[in-house]
Amino acid sequence: PRRNYCCCCCFWTILIILILALLVAIAGSILYVLYRPHRPSFTLASLRVHRLNLTTTADSASSHLSTLFNLTLSSKNSNSHLTFTYDPFTLSCVTSNNDVFIGNGTLPAFISNSKNETTFKGVVITTSSDLDADTVNNLRPDLKKKNGIPLKIEMDTKVTVKMDGLKSKKVGIRVTCDDIKGTVPKGKSPSVANVSGSKCKVDLRIKIWKWTF
Repeated sequence: PRRNYCCCCCFWTILIILILALLVAIAGSILYVLYRPHRPSFTLASLRVHRLNLTTTADSASSHLSTLFNLTLSSKNSNSHLTFTYDPFTLSCVTSNNDVFIGNGTLPAFISNSKNETTFKGVVITTSSDLDADTVNNLRPDLKKKNGIPLKIEMDTKVTVKMDGLKSKKVGIRVTCDDIKGTVPKGKSPSVANVSGSKCKVDLRIKIWKWTF
């Protein structure tokens, strides 16, 4: 009968899917045991604040933010059989408390080979922008803090992973370096931000239609 035929087709289809899923899981487990893949790691080595000025007109009608940061970043690949190929990075610096935009910059595309560390010195983050009243009210108390303004740096890019003869598609990632304490420089000499407690984490950025997770 037709009903028995449909039930038989559904049974074999589900069985084949389960077998394929099992084979994929076994293959993934074997690859993990053989290669022990690790995420790439990033480190913020230093950050110098050359300019961090917030100026307001006499009538308090408008405020202007001017910043210039110089930082050193390093990327480490601790894997023995994986190579990471990065697209150019988009960097942005914001306050940790209120996500007030402080400045932006870029990093060039690069390839991180296995057991390799890449260091970028003299990375510039800067901005010259007008701020609204709400943003100024959020930023001004942070600038007055004695222990420094809390900052975080976010870096967005896409990466391709190559393992021997296998190569993945490009995947979006975000690197977030938090717990940075920057201070307003006095005079012409730049101030050195406290990055001793800073840690950088790497998260996948998956885009589904209009939303990014």
